[in-house]
Amino acid sequence: MKEEQSQKDILKDAFKQSFVKLSPKIQLQNPVMFVVYLGAVLTTILYFLSYFGIQDSASWFILAIALILWVTILFANFAEAIAEGRGRAQADSLKSARKEVFAKKIKSIKDTTHYEEVSSVNLKRGDLVYVVAGDQIPMDGDVVDGAASVDESAITGESAPVIRESGGDRSAVTGGTTIVSDELVIKVTAESGESFLDKMIAMVEGSSRKKTPNEISLQILLITLTLIFLVVSATLLPYSSFSSQLAGNGTALSLTTIIALLVCLAPTTIGALLSSIGIAGMSRLNKANVLAMSGRAIEAAGDVDILMLDKTGTITLGNRKASEFLPVEGISERDLADAAQLSSLADETAEGRSIVVLAKEKFDIRARNFKELEANFIDFSAKTRMSGIDYQEVEIRKGAADAIKKYVQEKGSTYPVECDEIVERIANLGGTPLVVAKNNQVLGVIYLKDIVKSGVKERFEDLRRMGIKTIMITGDNPMTAAAISAEAGVDDFLAEATPEAKLELIRSYQEAGHLVAMTGDGTNDAPALAQADVAVAMNTGTQAAKEAGNMIDLDSSPTKLIDVVRIGKQLLMTRGALTTFSIANDVAKYFAIIPVLFFGIYPQLDRLNLMHLTSPTSAILAAILYNALIIVALIPLSLKGVQYKELPASKILRHNLFVYGLGGLIAPFVAIKLLDMLLTVMGLI
Repeated sequence: MKEEQSQKDILKDAFKQSFVKLSPKIQLQNPVMFVVYLGAVLTTILYFLSYFGIQDSASWFILAIALILWVTILFANFAEAIAEGRGRAQADSLKSARKEVFAKKIKSIKDTTHYEEVSSVNLKRGDLVYVVAGDQIPMDGDVVDGAASVDESAITGESAPVIRESGGDRSAVTGGTTIVSDELVIKVTAESGESFLDKMIAMVEGSSRKKTPNEISLQILLITLTLIFLVVSATLLPYSSFSSQLAGNGTALSLTTIIALLVCLAPTTIGALLSSIGIAGMSRLNKANVLAMSGRAIEAAGDVDILMLDKTGTITLGNRKASEFLPVEGISERDLADAAQLSSLADETAEGRSIVVLAKEKFDIRARNFKELEANFIDFSAKTRMSGIDYQEVEIRKGAADAIKKYVQEKGSTYPVECDEIVERIANLGGTPLVVAKNNQVLGVIYLKDIVKSGVKERFEDLRRMGIKTIMITGDNPMTAAAISAEAGVDDFLAEATPEAKLELIRSYQEAGHLVAMTGDGTNDAPALAQADVAVAMNTGTQAAKEAGNMIDLDSSPTKLIDVVRIGKQLLMTRGALTTFSIANDVAKYFAIIPVLFFGIYPQLDRLNLMHLTSPTSAILAAILYNALIIVALIPLSLKGVQYKELPASKILRHNLFVYGLGGLIAPFVAIKLLDMLLTVMGLI
């Protein structure tokens, strides 16, 4: 019911805006429709002059042409207004999420009890704020401490809360979302008025939308065609006058008829719908929870044939997860799990927490009493590459294989060959091995696995059918990269990738004539994102990545790019299909109308009046009525877009030429004949 009311409000507002857009300043922005506008003004003047005896046609005919031209302009305005109305409705929904709130501003991460309440509009980049369950996040930022469930439905439309935590690829939060549980300390990354939500509102309202290169090129083509028909129509006025005098029969064409003819022959159909197609395309992308910084990026998405994806946080979840305990000979899996859990109890990383959880799930090993154990936790350091725990003369260490090997050998113990074999096997599978030692004896290996995001492989297969090559980019070694790429189903990979290597790879493909799209979420992805033709940054990624991209995926899903590509292709196809239809329309109307207009002067042309139209008057009225009505008929298609099918480009082109090209040739003949018959039956001619 609420959605129906919203649609009614959009239609009501679009109707009102159709009249507001009659301003000459607004009409001048669309040169093709401005010609129609001038024609409507001129025929209106001619109608009023007819009251003073100055007329070139019957008053009723001039009035009919003038009214139809005004209606044609209103229909074109309505198409654009309804597309803009949808954007404003989306913006209003987002504005309801953006409201001024009071934030708990703190000076230190460690001290959340002492805070200053400040308005969200007064927050600055770098400020620390403390939020608890029930609070609205006041401004865009990164989580620097804590983990909590966040309701992002106001932004993404997804009702299920998501986890946001410090570190990893899920640290970014958006102003306007709400904390559901626990608490967070957030470092503000945006100034007031520059938040992600502010930018999104500006985009969906259309205030930041600029015409794309393709759109500008098409408009130049339409203006050129209009000028050609303007010259042709202008010469018909003296030509018909001269011909009628020379032939001694028939009457010259009137100025009113010439104006109507010009409007019929000019590409008014695509001219009227061009703006709405672009606005609707951007609106569809916003509904897919992707914010495009420019319409050009959407169009480029329709032509990309290379897709580069950062592995961590894009193809994989970003945090390695403990999946298996692999003990060496003579050690039980439970003993290994027990030691691994003890060494990870103070480890706040996602990997450390997953080890604790796995031991609990497999062997029901629960938390210990640290006071009784008199435990001393050893934090991980880059120097030792180990962490662990010392308690009651028990010493447990967990870390990289070479670090643990060196550690136990320095203590005079033996490092088992079997452990090397397990480590190598895990590495070949694309995993990360962590070796565990207790009292200088190696117990076994923890298998940390990169978790490939659900549905990725199927979506990459869809991209392959669309002719798009997928390339995974990772800093992992080639062996690990090969295992992950095989599991994810990508076509190729770049291992041990540096920011420079990513940038060079994109440039090499671009120099070879490819259009490259890339998704990423880290600061090290920023240079490559800035170079790519289509750069989709994950919303959970760093601020640097989001600023470098020309699109931001609110759902932070690499598979979303398939929707971006589909919408881009659909936008180009819709524009191309309606342009084909419009030009075919003009050709058909030319052959339908011109013979009828001149058979009074040249009776032989009656043979070309294949539809047997009643008279020149009925023909021109029927044609200009059709010209107005076809715009209304095509508004739903311009807003919804041509249906996209995962077919090769050549097949799609043939299909659209057949459907819209042939349809554009046939439709005017059928419609003009029916309207001519209707006008004749009603006695209006």
